Amino acid sequence: MDEIRSRMVKCFELVFPDVPEAQIPAISQATVAAWDSVAAITLINVVEDEFQIQMDLDKLADLNTFELVCDYVRTVVQPA
Repeated sequence: MDEIRSRMVKCFELVFPDVPEAQIPAISQATVAAWDSVAAITLINVVEDEFQIQMDLDKLADLNTFELVCDYVRTVVQPA
């Protein structure tokens, strides 16, 4: 597991403590009842703190799976 992905798992664990670590890479807003608008904002704050980045809140609605959040963070942390 690459460094960004493993750090993202830790972020998701903080926001969704009831989801087992092994299941985190497969979660989405549709599969986790606790992933509501408040949790989404909390997740963004946790990720911003972890990676020392500023995320575009206009993209928040599109960042509705673990993979999409990881991919977005990769583009901000490691721009092409």
